[in-house]
Amino acid sequence: MKKKLFTIAFILLYVLNLTGQNTSKNAYWIKLKDKSGTPNQIDQPEKFLSQRAIERRIRQHIAIDETDLPVSSIYLDSLRKMGLEIVHTSKWLNGVTVRTADAVLIQEIADLSFVSAVQLTKHATTLKSAFNKFNETEDPSSYGNAWAQLSQLNGQYLHNQGFRGKGIQIAVLDGGFYHVDRLAAFDILRNSGRILGVRDFVNPTSNFYEQNTHGMSVLSCMGGNIPGSLVGTAPDASYYLIRTEDVNSENLIEEDNWVAGAELADSLGVDVINSSLGYTQFDDPLMNHVYADMDGKTTHVTQGANMAFQKGILVFTSAGNEGANAWMRIVAPSDGKDVISVGAVGSDGIRAYFSSLGPGFDGAVKPNIAARGYSTYLLTSSGVLGTSSGTSFSSPVLAGMGACLIQANPYAGVKLVKEAIEQSASQFTTPDSLLGYGIPDFKKADQFLKTNSIEMLSQRKEWTVFPNPFKQSITIRNADSGSTDHFRIGLYNIQGVCLKESNISSSGKLVLDNLANFPEGLYLLKIDSGKKSETIKLVKSGN
Repeated sequence: MKKKLFTIAFILLYVLNLTGQNTSKNAYWIKLKDKSGTPNQIDQPEKFLSQRAIERRIRQHIAIDETDLPVSSIYLDSLRKMGLEIVHTSKWLNGVTVRTADAVLIQEIADLSFVSAVQLTKHATTLKSAFNKFNETEDPSSYGNAWAQLSQLNGQYLHNQGFRGKGIQIAVLDGGFYHVDRLAAFDILRNSGRILGVRDFVNPTSNFYEQNTHGMSVLSCMGGNIPGSLVGTAPDASYYLIRTEDVNSENLIEEDNWVAGAELADSLGVDVINSSLGYTQFDDPLMNHVYADMDGKTTHVTQGANMAFQKGILVFTSAGNEGANAWMRIVAPSDGKDVISVGAVGSDGIRAYFSSLGPGFDGAVKPNIAARGYSTYLLTSSGVLGTSSGTSFSSPVLAGMGACLIQANPYAGVKLVKEAIEQSASQFTTPDSLLGYGIPDFKKADQFLKTNSIEMLSQRKEWTVFPNPFKQSITIRNADSGSTDHFRIGLYNIQGVCLKESNISSSGKLVLDNLANFPEGLYLLKIDSGKKSETIKLVKSGN
């Protein structure tokens, strides 16, 4: 990868295993018009989301909607029967990545009634060498070097209270995790079963731990743990390792890989995504983005990053290393309106010369915040302790602290957590295009959330009801799985007439069905235990 793995320079000490990669076919993105024929229903999310993903939505009061439904299996079957190779799908963007060498066939696909657009995302070209240079200063002296990047954020405030990421799941989207299965820095992670799973969207048949070193170094900033030498910012968190980046080329397909990886992370129930990747220019200039595309919503990868946040995942991405280059600006998906874009500073708190500049094309404050990305202490590409530079490393340093903050404030939704991090930063009242709101202080961020905890708890609804608007049925779930109370459920029209009632224990789930014949309009769902009650507004839509 030329510009997207955000280290300043690095050397691969091995050759990537490319066995099984198909280089004889072009890759295309096919946008589908709808989800007609999907076998899943919104009121049965356990069929397509993990229990942890459902509970994260309940905790943050995020409705399960049509974007959560898988793409139509009928459409996929049709594409397969026509001779297309399905690479992966996106339920959020309602599309599919395919491969084919048949240019005539792809034109026929574009004319199908259920297809709204087709886009070339990767040419059938020979893969390039992944050999690059790496500048590293080996400094095996002590934990003190890792302490500098933690204490710059006042992260020790949370660590000293025992908030080191325990119980929090982080998905790392990157280009490779070379030897994470054997390096000593990850022994504690492996031995405690906190590498929860791996997935390769670039080449599913690859030897996963024999790929690029970049993700290994990124992971060490959060999950590395060599007592006395290197302790990451979230050493007690659990991790999913997801390879979405093809370091041998630069193609739009990698954005779609990213979205597929984020959707997988969501379905697994993760709390945080770190992505030290970004996209602007490609091998085929016709695929290139322009600065106007950095408007917080245009590119596929940015749309996916925004959607992940809307599903309750805190998303950190590198702002980019373009500050000294002709592009200069942030890169996708760090332009996302909901994404925490991370710039780089040195030990002195001054912006690193390479750190990409904002603002977003839409005028948004970008990068949002900054952390140590110049001479960050980590596990280098050669598997030893040392330093390296790039926004690739400032992002995971902050993502790890974000995980600790979520652990300390489990009922704070991602919007409030993002706000707390930004408001705690060194130049929140005077943001600029260099470092955005500045360097966060996680003691202040935690105090912000604790100060607002009374209001948060008073506003926190016990119940999640979906879908809303509804057509034929509604599902009612309670966020407190440990309660033994019993509740009376009543569905009322706007005139106050009870149309349907039932009972539920708060640890269970209730489905009110046979609602298809109810007139369109506003309804009230009242939930009462005798000790407390809650009223939720619902809308009945047309069938």
